[in-house]
Amino acid sequence: MRKTLLLVPVVLLSACTWGITLDDAGKAVRTAWNGDVSQCQDLGKVTVSVMDRVGPIDRNDIKVRDELEVMARNEAAKMNADTIKPLAEPADGSQPWGAYRCGTAGAPAAAAPANAASAPQTVPAAGFQTYPIKNH
Repeated sequence: MRKTLLLVPVVLLSACTWGITLDDAGKAVRTAWNGDVSQCQDLGKVTVSVMDRVGPIDRNDIKVRDELEVMARNEAAKMNADTIKPLAEPADGSQPWGAYRCGTAGAPAAAAPANAASAPQTVPAAGFQTYPIKNH
């Protein structure tokens, strides 16, 4: 009985990420982390939310932010947007995003290399690099 009670929180915490996946349409939506959408058409605002705590336990902030971005990309794709930009920091598991249609204005100038899975992404103004992980 005690083992069952100990496993319940583990199962509940692991269930938090089920079902939040990037749709095929959402894969075409990029995130403008540098904030430059001046050449884009503003299509509106998307506010998404996820659980940021399970009972008294706070969820991992990075995981929450990742899920918010995935959900925002999926919702922006439904609005025919190709770019999103965070409008504020996440608060209580909710975050507003701007949805934009940039076309080629917001796209990178060079085509992605054939081995894009191992190549680093564009370096943002903050000076760090990101690497794709498993079909993301």
